[in-house]
Amino acid sequence: MDSKLTLKLDKDVIDKAKEYAASHQKSLSRMIESYLKTLTERENPQLDDDREISPFVKSMRTGVSIPADFDDKKAYSDYLSEKHK
Repeated sequence: MDSKLTLKLDKDVIDKAKEYAASHQKSLSRMIESYLKTLTERENPQLDDDREISPFVKSMRTGVSIPADFDDKKAYSDYLSEKHK
């Protein structure tokens, strides 16, 4: 069963990802689903050396680490409150 997921990404990354997906005749949703399925179906997550990450996926890294106690709903609510002042 499919469910909806909303992601907040850099606009340039989204535009490049859409172009990439279109050039490979896939939807962006299916491309991301396939990538996430590959990550989550690993038998042994400690063995990262057996899979190569494509340059496109590597380019999507931000290098930002998120604290374990980060409250995304509060952060989004704060963002919206600030935006609509």
